[in-house]
Amino acid sequence: MNPLPQISEAEFEVMKIVWRHAPISTNEITDKLLQTTSWSPKTIQTLIKRLVTKGALTYEKQSRVFVYTPIVKESEYIGQESNSFLNRFYDGNITAMLSAYIENDKLSEDEIDTLRSILSNKTKKGDR
Repeated sequence: MNPLPQISEAEFEVMKIVWRHAPISTNEITDKLLQTTSWSPKTIQTLIKRLVTKGALTYEKQSRVFVYTPIVKESEYIGQESNSFLNRFYDGNITAMLSAYIENDKLSEDEIDTLRSILSNKTKKGDR
């Protein structure tokens, strides 16, 4: 499997729009990002071009409009970034990471209950 492209935080904001709304035109991407950022349309177009160059997006010209779809799956990219974070800050030890979040009150009771349920269901599946 080829490594996924490195995507900056700004490029990630563009990708979130494309993942959510693909296929999506340049104007639609721009309109959505203008609602949540202070970027100029030219900046947004530059970010889109970078993502195409990096192999994260592909496009199709429909008439005079460019329509974009992701090449990189959101789940794959998030998984890669999560693993990178885990390895960089916790030496790959997820127990250490979760302990740090719990001990520093970074997780709500609902989040802890959800994790407990996930772990309980995983354990039950492993017993089969």
